[in-house]
Amino acid sequence: MRKLLFFFLFLSALNVKAQQRYELNSGWLCANIKDIGAAGNQISSTNFGVNNWMQATVPGTILTTLLNNNKVPDPFYGMNNEKIADIYKTGNDHYTYWFVKDFNEKAIGNEQVWLQFRGINYKAEIFLNGKKVNPKTHEGMHIRANYNITKFLSPAGKNRLAVIVYPPDFPGNPNGGQGGDGTIAKGLTTQYTAGWDWIQPTRDRNTGIWDKVIIEKTKGINILNPHVVTLVPGKRLPDAKQQPAIIKVSVEIENPTGKAISGVLQYEIAGKTVKKNVTVSASQSEIQFPDLTLENPKLWWPNGYGKQDLYPLNIKFISANQILDQEKLNVGIRQIDNIWNEHTQSMGAYVNGQKIFIKGGNWIISDAMLRFSDARYDAEVRYHKDMNLNLIRIWGGAILERPEFYNACDKYGLLVFQDFWFSGDCNGRWVDPLKKEDQWTRRNYPDNHPLVLTAVEDQVKMIRNHASLAFWCGGNEITPPEDILNPIKNDILPRLDGTRKFFDFSNSDEMSYNAIGGNGDGPYGIQDPKSFWAVKTFPYNSEVGSVGVGDYESLERFIPKENMIAPQFKSKPDSVWDYHKYIGYDQYINPYGKAKDAKDFAMKAQLVNYDQYRALMEGFSNKMWDWYTGSIIWKTQNPWTALRGQMYDYYLDPNACLYGLRKGSEPLHIMMNPLDSMVTVVNNGLTDRNNLMVQAKVYDMNGKDYFYSQVFNSIGASSVRRFFPLNDFLKKMDQKDGVFVSLKLLNEKKEILSENIYWLADKDGNYKDLQNLKSSSLKVNAVKKSNGKVEVSLNNPTGNPVAFFNRIALIDNQTGKRILPAFYDDNYVSVLPGESKTVIVEYNGDQKTAIEVYGWNVERKRVEIN
Repeated sequence: MRKLLFFFLFLSALNVKAQQRYELNSGWLCANIKDIGAAGNQISSTNFGVNNWMQATVPGTILTTLLNNNKVPDPFYGMNNEKIADIYKTGNDHYTYWFVKDFNEKAIGNEQVWLQFRGINYKAEIFLNGKKVNPKTHEGMHIRANYNITKFLSPAGKNRLAVIVYPPDFPGNPNGGQGGDGTIAKGLTTQYTAGWDWIQPTRDRNTGIWDKVIIEKTKGINILNPHVVTLVPGKRLPDAKQQPAIIKVSVEIENPTGKAISGVLQYEIAGKTVKKNVTVSASQSEIQFPDLTLENPKLWWPNGYGKQDLYPLNIKFISANQILDQEKLNVGIRQIDNIWNEHTQSMGAYVNGQKIFIKGGNWIISDAMLRFSDARYDAEVRYHKDMNLNLIRIWGGAILERPEFYNACDKYGLLVFQDFWFSGDCNGRWVDPLKKEDQWTRRNYPDNHPLVLTAVEDQVKMIRNHASLAFWCGGNEITPPEDILNPIKNDILPRLDGTRKFFDFSNSDEMSYNAIGGNGDGPYGIQDPKSFWAVKTFPYNSEVGSVGVGDYESLERFIPKENMIAPQFKSKPDSVWDYHKYIGYDQYINPYGKAKDAKDFAMKAQLVNYDQYRALMEGFSNKMWDWYTGSIIWKTQNPWTALRGQMYDYYLDPNACLYGLRKGSEPLHIMMNPLDSMVTVVNNGLTDRNNLMVQAKVYDMNGKDYFYSQVFNSIGASSVRRFFPLNDFLKKMDQKDGVFVSLKLLNEKKEILSENIYWLADKDGNYKDLQNLKSSSLKVNAVKKSNGKVEVSLNNPTGNPVAFFNRIALIDNQTGKRILPAFYDDNYVSVLPGESKTVIVEYNGDQKTAIEVYGWNVERKRVEIN
């Protein structure tokens, strides 16, 4: 028995050592090319002195390294970015750097060691222990590199890696245009780095080893680029017993040993094992497994429609009782289809046979300096889930996001609409006097078309297994050139994916037929909230949205005190606000009273924010399946400290946009049409809802309520139903200088399923009484429910006015600073007289915390957590 146990322990030890993968993410050094008079074969020798070299941040950009070494000021604060040298003026050598990393590794027996770069911008030469690794210069930001370095390793195991990284050949003139003078797009890199209308130029244009560097050890066989396709035929319902699903798996196998290797290639999922006996010759080949029929699978659904079940899938190559290599991934079983909606003249998205009304947000990039982390990705995507959105569109002027982003989307149920690297601005759609070259020339950017196709193949393979990835798109507001578009459309995607819809460009007629004219997306800028109900835009609108200034605590993080000057309607904003791309709130602040200072402005801006984005999603939802199949907000986040188009700031602090959007996007939602006061319910769910109580009340500014009506009724699945108008009643309230309208949707147990409170202006469009609203003595209590979870209770005693628009913030009890990120299941909440609300706050960390609450007519108070 002891011998048998020893055998299994020995076999287990072999399996553990069979594959090793780790990151080279610390201990890097760097030096500018102008300070180094040696070649790569010399620098990569362990005898070459690097004691005076600077600590480098890898993965990261040159600018990140300089910032971390206090060589430049924080470019996200104030006007600091103007103090940093721009590559267009300095020349490329200023941001050309050598990177060095010493590491221990050696190959024993049949071990193979691989060096993987997941992203370098823009060109690189790679040396290891005095030898050049890459026979051809690495070029292109959006492409991985994988090298077998077994023969380059030191027999003693002590190795030095040296990489010289060159910036983009054409960094472009950051002259204020979208993408500067446009020439940044001549290379396969990030276009936004030359500046856009929501960001200032990134001075190094993201030069650096910007993504992970990985060492992988295998034994003779290297499994590459697994491909998993799931087929879920028919129309399904969540939480029901499911008919079978079909799973198709293939992998690429690389054998670098020079002789054929035989073994068993297998994968495991849901307790099932699929095997195939194979012999792999001394080359690379693709192997297809037999299809697996999985009984009663747990399905993956978009946010708001069902759970996001994921299955671990482990692929192994076993030969002579050894695991030579293995790959692990998580698989969501779902099927995504697109069916043209003849009624709306736009594309309809279907998941597992059910039509999904798209409520999306446009995403630029997590961080303009490419400081990515699993935690930040998770927080940002969770915020999108908390907004009740079900899709994120990745804009074409940035990158295909990192696998960790898609992991978060898989986890939270956010479908992904993925653009490739083209934009109408840089790539020639419009006449633009700020561009260096004409439209005919720009139309053919980037210069190296074969490189683009190689990168597309590589990046498709990198992310295609994610359940969340739903759509491919040729580019933002423009197609790629024909000799790029056609191979993507007719060869690469059918061959490497074949399961997802490809849109030629983001506002093409195949996505949403443009019978209106114009660009096919927008409007941008702030709108009268009524316009979202009154005006029909494009039936599947890829970009629509506007403002997003954070609250005062957010502004303090990046605007110096001397620049805290409230913007005024029709006046030029302060220089720092302008530099950070402030977009005007126009006339929409003044009805609440002209802003007295920046703090007053920020508070009133939150009222406008909430109203704007609640109305946006309500207006689109009101015409669900009648005029619209979806809308995608421009935009939900910023990769730096911008003052427009964001539901939370760069520091992950949410503003009222997030909670207005969350309210308007509820899967089951009660709302009032501002045009005719019709009380309406939207059901995005996949089942009918019966025995619903629809209730409407009106409150004046003193807190007196005027009951109007309530009615039992039902609503069908995935539909909109109109119940009754409030017009006649509201006309009787005309003598009031503004009122609150309270709508509630309850089930037969009197549990609130949806609640919505509107504040209405007087007949002149002002909020006179709101400006004079009496204070409310709101009672606040906070209880720790578990680690990282706090329950906040807000109680407004009878006889009080409405406790209006209260911001809840989790703070550090010692410093008083907000804990970021923190996730609130509601915020900017109003509490009616005699009622209470409960808000759940979740966060990571073990610091001592407290709750801060303040509102329109509620004094700021700090509450200890019990």
